[in-house]
Amino acid sequence: MVGNLKSLRTYADVRDAVRAYYMLVTVHPVAGEYYNIGGSYTCEVKDTLNTLISYSTRKDEIKIVTDQERLRPIDADLQVPDCRKFKEHTGWEPRISFETTMRDLLNYWRERVRHGETFLTR
Repeated sequence: MVGNLKSLRTYADVRDAVRAYYMLVTVHPVAGEYYNIGGSYTCEVKDTLNTLISYSTRKDEIKIVTDQERLRPIDADLQVPDCRKFKEHTGWEPRISFETTMRDLLNYWRERVRHGETFLTR
């Protein structure tokens, strides 16, 4: 069950973000300064879903159905963070690719399912 697959999202791997936060307090920290930290890979939610499905061993069993209740009257526009200031200050760059992030995310959830964890559903 899906909502609007045309929405655009910009992705950042949390591991890159944690590394950025660490650099924020260790590489010439400036009290009170602010920075944007985020990803640089943008795609439609549909592309994200298709990437995850492409990694599936059961892709032929997956059916995509639009759930009208998951469609928002107003969806977020494209938002891409301008990280230049932080990059110039620390030399930080995202290192983890979108594909690696998606593969690791899928493997994380596979492991949780394998261990019989229960999940919140709508």
